[in-house]
Amino acid sequence: MKEKFRIKRWSLRVRIFVSLIFITLIASFLIAIVSIYQFKKEAKEYHQDRLERKENSIKEHISYVMANTTYPLTTENLPEIFKDRIHELANIHGTEINIYDLNGHLLKSSKAAFSVDTINQDIPQHILKVIRSTAEKRFVDLKTTPDNKKFRSSYSYIKDNRFKPLGILNLPYMEDDGYYEKEINNFITRFIQVYSFMLIISVVIAYFLSSYITHSIKAVSDRIKETRLNEQNEKIHMHYAPQEITLLVDAYNNLVDDLDESAALLAQKEREEAWREMAKQVAHEIKNPLTPMRLTVQSFQRKFDPADPNIREKLSEFSNTLIQQIDTMTSVASAFSSFASMPAQQNETLNVVEIVKLAVDIFNEGYIHFHADEQQIITRMDRTQLIRIITNLVKNAIQAIDEDKADPHVAVNVVRFGDRVRILVSDNGKGISMEHKNRIFEPKFTTKSSGMGLGLGIIKNIVENYHGTITFDSAPGAGTVFTVTLPIINPDDTGFFA
Repeated sequence: MKEKFRIKRWSLRVRIFVSLIFITLIASFLIAIVSIYQFKKEAKEYHQDRLERKENSIKEHISYVMANTTYPLTTENLPEIFKDRIHELANIHGTEINIYDLNGHLLKSSKAAFSVDTINQDIPQHILKVIRSTAEKRFVDLKTTPDNKKFRSSYSYIKDNRFKPLGILNLPYMEDDGYYEKEINNFITRFIQVYSFMLIISVVIAYFLSSYITHSIKAVSDRIKETRLNEQNEKIHMHYAPQEITLLVDAYNNLVDDLDESAALLAQKEREEAWREMAKQVAHEIKNPLTPMRLTVQSFQRKFDPADPNIREKLSEFSNTLIQQIDTMTSVASAFSSFASMPAQQNETLNVVEIVKLAVDIFNEGYIHFHADEQQIITRMDRTQLIRIITNLVKNAIQAIDEDKADPHVAVNVVRFGDRVRILVSDNGKGISMEHKNRIFEPKFTTKSSGMGLGLGIIKNIVENYHGTITFDSAPGAGTVFTVTLPIINPDDTGFFA
């Protein structure tokens, strides 16, 4: 049970590798078994054919002797007919010859005693029954000597010229398997040499084949491990992959689509929740100054005395308190209003380079640098909103740089990119941490000690309203680059000239 559990924990690559090696070993073993069996079968068939050929040749010779004898062809005369000729036949054909009568009693032998079986001088009765009952009137008996040597003994009728049985011819035949045993040993030796080399080749092929088969699966597995709900997941593109892998890749790509859709729904839900929180905060921020305003008015109402010589100072203090609280509420309401709805657009044809430079010139910091590849890049949008985009990004860049930094640097670059213009605002400040990158454009999110975190959300809405994009690239400790991309128009189509 423990071994079975361990095998289940094997990787697919190891299983394929082991399976291929196992199949190679099994195939080699089966080939060896079949080859050895074939050798032995051929040896057996060779001895059968050789004995049959000897038997036919001797019987033809016997027929020739009986045709030329002067003795009558009877069973009793067989010893006299072959008295001298049986030794001649045995020498010519190189085998022992025994002649029996029809009842199985020995009549004549080429040797004084059987070289194989010296005990039984008669044919066993079961052999006589088989000879008499078969159509061929022939039987081959297989025996083994005490020293484990195999021999065959064939029995067949001796017939006269009228096909009348006169006796039984017995030919003992010793099987010499030395040649085939030598061939089998040579075959096994060569087989081991060849298949040892093939086993090494099989190991190499199995290794690369298992790696090839599992490469696509591993790629899908690695990509699945990297899949995150709150991140942009890339789809897998595989060409010339097996059908099964293609189905797996399609399933993963469909999963990515579903995750993107779920992430969008989740983001929408989070935004709605953020709006609810924002509404609560705005209500709280507005409610806070109302309480001191109410208390101030009530206090002034109780203590108001027109005859008081300090009435003017008290009235001024009362008015300043109310104005301060009113300004606080106005600031909160204005910030929320700016984020919640886009103001009415007053689009005009303008030179992006000129407007961006104008927005940069507002700042007094000497480390802010402006550069443009061209003098004129034309677009159509609201001038105030473009200035707002630049001032907000430059202000954030300035605030991202520590006051004690030795070489602060903020760069604003304007470049043409096809049919669009890119505005890049870069700094060498502290950068944006990984945990904040996915929330940088969320409403209410801020890393500053002051502010409501609406600035980047506002300019993102402005940019997207003009079919543009805003992205950023940041490294902690190295700085941040914000890139705003906006569509541009051909100045010849508008009649605009700088």
